[in-house]
Amino acid sequence: MRLLSVAVMASLLPAVPATAAAAQAGTTYYVDSRSGDDSAAGTSARKPWKSLDAVNAADLKPGDTVAVKRGSSFTGPLALTAKGTAARPISIKAYGEGPLAKITSTEEDCVVVTGDQWRVSGLRASRCHWAGFRVEGHHNQLSGVQADHNIAGVQVTGSHNTVRDSVLTDNNRMSVNDVGGDNDSGAFGVLLNGDDNVVTANTITGSFARSADYGTDGAAVEIFDGDRNLVTRNIARDNETFTELGARKGKTATGNVFAFNVVTSTRSRGSFLITRGPRHVVGPVRGTIAVHNSVSLPAKDTVGWSCHDGCSPAILKLRNNVISVGGNAGWEDGQGADEDGGVYQGRKASFKLGPKSVLADPKFVSGSDLRLRPGSPALGRALPLSAAWFGGGRPVDAAGRQLDGSPDSGAYQAGR
Repeated sequence: MRLLSVAVMASLLPAVPATAAAAQAGTTYYVDSRSGDDSAAGTSARKPWKSLDAVNAADLKPGDTVAVKRGSSFTGPLALTAKGTAARPISIKAYGEGPLAKITSTEEDCVVVTGDQWRVSGLRASRCHWAGFRVEGHHNQLSGVQADHNIAGVQVTGSHNTVRDSVLTDNNRMSVNDVGGDNDSGAFGVLLNGDDNVVTANTITGSFARSADYGTDGAAVEIFDGDRNLVTRNIARDNETFTELGARKGKTATGNVFAFNVVTSTRSRGSFLITRGPRHVVGPVRGTIAVHNSVSLPAKDTVGWSCHDGCSPAILKLRNNVISVGGNAGWEDGQGADEDGGVYQGRKASFKLGPKSVLADPKFVSGSDLRLRPGSPALGRALPLSAAWFGGGRPVDAAGRQLDGSPDSGAYQAGR
């Protein structure tokens, strides 16, 4: 039987009336802080609303869109409470030219998503009371947003949300910063307090602040009381720590996966991953997986990964990572982590290497470009892994390349 072309097939479909198509698309509302008017209809770029109050008061429906004029400046919060559907989410997007619209607030989190099925893009949240973006709902997506100079650039307490393709810069303020108590906290690029969320393809820099308890503190992606989150293909630069995990007593932070992340820093101290066993006050953190990450932290006061206060394979599994530090390449106590397929460089390594792991110079292109040069011991060293190691689905490296049958360790595949 001869197959019809796409064009022919399309011509055979019944035409959709323009009114039905418009209804499916929903209504677009426009907001412009410079030339808008809250008494206007808001349904055209010629008659936009002026403030976020008009958006917060609007009765938004599935399929609706709020278009925010670039170059605008608002005082938050932007409260996104309505519920879209999987087929017809509610969207926030930018229009016009210039920088992203900026939202600030000294008294509130700037963008608060308590509804479900939102697609939020094209906004900048800066110098907000606590979080730039706080996501409490479910099945929401932040993409192409910016957050800076907050305690948390993004905080996610809901489930099945995605933060992707965004720039989170200098979220460098502390929420608790007092002497004693071992309780200082803050300077998060992303703080995950919910379950089954995805943080992918973001650039996270400058999550770093002075701390009375620790000297300095901060994390690109911190997980506290969050299960089964997937953190993958992020570029992290000059953060205090890439990730730190913990949970309150009675809560869990189980089964979180870190894959294909690229972590570099020029700071005098730093680490890639810190997790805890059952003897720690915020442990045990069970079932963490770190796979195919590349790390370069050249300063002396650095550690690749630390699994302490009762480490065991049930606490941490590592596969196919490439970690070069000026300090300790990895540290474990107790039974130790389950590690293999890695390349490590450091002044020392306080853990048992897996059968296929090696201590050697990984031969990165440079301290900021963690692709592998010819002759790298990471080439072809990785163990082939099932999709379960990557949180399900087919793994893709930091550059978007699929793994082949003879994979390289680290976040980048050489593409032989």
